[in-house]
Amino acid sequence: MPELRLEAIEKIFPGGHTAVAGVDLEVRDGELVVLLGPSGCGKSTLLRIVAGIESPTQGRVLLGGRDVTELPPQQRDIAMVFQNYALYPHMSVRDNLGFGLKMRGESRQAVARRATEVAESLGITTLLDRKPSQLSGGQRQRVALGRAIARNAKTFLLDEPLSNLDVQLRVQTRTEIARLHRELHVPMLYVTHDQEEAMTLGDRVAVMHSGRFLQVGTPLEIYNRPATQFVARFVGSPRMNLLPGSITRTPDGKTSRLEMTGAVIDLPPFPALPQDGKAPASRATDSRPVVVGIRPEDVSIPDGSGADARGRVDVVEPLGRETLLHVVLEQPSAEPVRVLVPGQVGLALGAQVGLHFQRHRLHFFDPETQRQIAWGVPSA
Repeated sequence: MPELRLEAIEKIFPGGHTAVAGVDLEVRDGELVVLLGPSGCGKSTLLRIVAGIESPTQGRVLLGGRDVTELPPQQRDIAMVFQNYALYPHMSVRDNLGFGLKMRGESRQAVARRATEVAESLGITTLLDRKPSQLSGGQRQRVALGRAIARNAKTFLLDEPLSNLDVQLRVQTRTEIARLHRELHVPMLYVTHDQEEAMTLGDRVAVMHSGRFLQVGTPLEIYNRPATQFVARFVGSPRMNLLPGSITRTPDGKTSRLEMTGAVIDLPPFPALPQDGKAPASRATDSRPVVVGIRPEDVSIPDGSGADARGRVDVVEPLGRETLLHVVLEQPSAEPVRVLVPGQVGLALGAQVGLHFQRHRLHFFDPETQRQIAWGVPSA
């Protein structure tokens, strides 16, 4: 079965810039893995290495167990869909769809038949005799996808294929890519900076920053248990709140107490708190500073008592089904707390509100390493 494996891939450009730093990844047969990260993190460079457009400084690219690191792109049996479509402007849609098969030496009848089949699957049969200049952006993107599909390649690489589309076309084309992935059942590696695309398309997501993978897992694993503060902020919209705090283990060892932004919250018992990565000193009370993470949907505004903190509404963003509030706390934190509440809330700017933080949805990060503290998320 075809699979894509990257082993210790490193890419250092002239001048010493490290674009990719020792990356390992396996894309299993029929799996779609998304490389997610901001511009300049190395994700497109990594994709170009897989395609054979760039050569790695170190490491190996294996396809179906075969080392293809030194092979040119045309010998890798990989289909790539580019951000800018890369269609041949002098060719019709029909000829663009069949170009790869024609270069393989397929018969004219086989090329025409395959082009028609792919056009029907993508709903572009009426466009077959047009040139790319006569197509909209969404139509061009479908043709670019179709050209890749027509080749029957072992692996698909997609480099931000939706970034040039408007919102409606992006959602529509994203649905088509998901359907094609199910039908083709081949390894796909998909690059994007859009976390919504990553969450909806990926079987697994690899969050990339500064040439490294910070976390690889299913979309929900990454959303529910982000490994670092960067992952916590980058995945999820509106982004996660990160607030300074400290956790103290009470002398009797039965509870832990969180203090943040003027709030004191009793938490379920935790193991003794590690100090600087070492075993804690033998004492009844351990304490350490933490960065507390909580997503906006896990903060609520209680009707009566039960508020953990209080503040004033600074910004109201009506989103239709939901309303995003920015609340400045009475005891200031580094930034306002984002609160996502259901429905259309008619709170005035400056209104005083109480906030309640869901205990089982709190995340805790080390202020120095910015990594999540494993014991920091109590079970529901």
